[in-house]
Amino acid sequence: MNFGEAIKALKLGKRVARKGWNCEHQFIFLVDGGLLSDAVGYTDADLGNSLEDCSDALAIYTSNKVVQVGWLASQTDMLADDWVVFE
Repeated sequence: MNFGEAIKALKLGKRVARKGWNCEHQFIFLVDGGLLSDAVGYTDADLGNSLEDCSDALAIYTSNKVVQVGWLASQTDMLADDWVVFE
């Protein structure tokens, strides 16, 4: 599938990966901003407001078995047609 189809799958709660990636256990997924808000629970006393509203974000489960929030697609990723749903 192409990148647009991969984005649609992510929005449906699926995990996706590229066949061309060098690690077979690496995938990306969508992190719900509400879950981030619950995890952060941070208040900035200097500004008098809380940082409870978080946007949804893409995250990657890396080849090092670490979750990194804030994954960005490269141009190669965006133009690729080798996206698959990660099972």
